[in-house]
Amino acid sequence: ALDSTMEKTEEMRQAFEKRRDLVIELLSDIPGVEVNQPTGAFYIFPDISSFFGKSHGDHVINNADDFAQYILQEAHVALVSGSAFGADECVRLSYAASEESLKEAIQRIKEKVALLA
Repeated sequence: ALDSTMEKTEEMRQAFEKRRDLVIELLSDIPGVEVNQPTGAFYIFPDISSFFGKSHGDHVINNADDFAQYILQEAHVALVSGSAFGADECVRLSYAASEESLKEAIQRIKEKVALLA
C-alpha cells in the first residue's frame, strides 16, 4: 500500500461519483421525492414525506417505515427507513451497486410510488 499509486482508488472514487450522480438524477425525476447531495459514503437519503397519508391497496404510508415496507413488498427494492437514523421523513438507498441494477431499482420505485393516491 505504501509503494502503490492511488490510481485504483481514484478509479473507484470516480465510479461511485458517477453512480451517485445517476441516482440523484433518477430519483429527482420521481414526483414527490426530494433528493439532497450526499457528502460521504455511498448512500442517498431522500425525503419521501410527500407520500405520507397516501395509499395503494392495503398499503397505507404513514411514515418512512411504511414507505420502505411498501417498496420492499411491491417493488422488491430494499430501502432502510430514516427512522433508524432519526430522520423519519427519509429513506436510505445505497448506490454501491451496478448502474444497471440502480436504474432497474429506481424504475421499480418510480412505478410503485405512481400508484400511491
